[in-house]
Amino acid sequence: MNKKNANVLTIAGSDSGGGAGIQADLKTFSALGVYGASVITALTAQNTQGVQGIFPVTPEFVTAQCDSVFSDVRIDSVKCGMLMNAGIIEAVAKCLARYQPPVFVLDTVMIAKSGDALLAAEAVRALRETLLPLADIVTPNLPEAAALLGANVATNEAMMREQGRALLVLGAKAVLMKGGHLESADSPDWLITPNEEQRFVAPRIQMRHTHGTGCTLSAALAALRPQRLDWRTTVQDAKDWLTQALMQADRLRVGQGIGPLHHFHRWW
Repeated sequence: MNKKNANVLTIAGSDSGGGAGIQADLKTFSALGVYGASVITALTAQNTQGVQGIFPVTPEFVTAQCDSVFSDVRIDSVKCGMLMNAGIIEAVAKCLARYQPPVFVLDTVMIAKSGDALLAAEAVRALRETLLPLADIVTPNLPEAAALLGANVATNEAMMREQGRALLVLGAKAVLMKGGHLESADSPDWLITPNEEQRFVAPRIQMRHTHGTGCTLSAALAALRPQRLDWRTTVQDAKDWLTQALMQADRLRVGQGIGPLHHFHRWW
């Protein structure tokens, strides 16, 4: 693919604190050299200490935003994050089926770092049956993968790989199983495709400021895939950049709780 000056769309919720969601995605796109557009699915009253309120956008207005962007801008890659409910999921699925972007990254956002629910329980089925089959890559953490499969949360890498293969059966073209929830010295992720299973490992960074990590990784995948030849290279480069954003997070002074990553660590 290797497109320069890519245009990347994020479809997700707004984080008023700026550390996750649409705000983290647009920062990631800018930091990695692509133009970012956005479709907002929900407004959150949110800061580094938690989510104080959520106001979902109607499915009709989500569709209107998608139509506005796709009818005017060449979109090379799409990332979906917080989708809130089944109506929004179905609206987004119809838009993706209609406009068929070259790359679709699905981040299965269900629970905020603070523990607040970001996806209605009844919407998990819609996510699994309607949106997952459209995904070029899906990026669940271990609790999210278990919820999608109706299975126990993986406790080791063998279970991670097994669940990744099960998500392929449900229709995803590739799966990045994120192993941050494992109790291990490192933080292994597994890229599962029909043709390969590749392990990626990074040191487990013991730090407080990790707000928006999942949003940022999936946004980095969406930003980098049009610039890279395959998912293996894309995942490695995204993880390398994310590691630095985590390691540099203490340079920021944002909030009194779990602060954001430093998306612009290369520039500031």
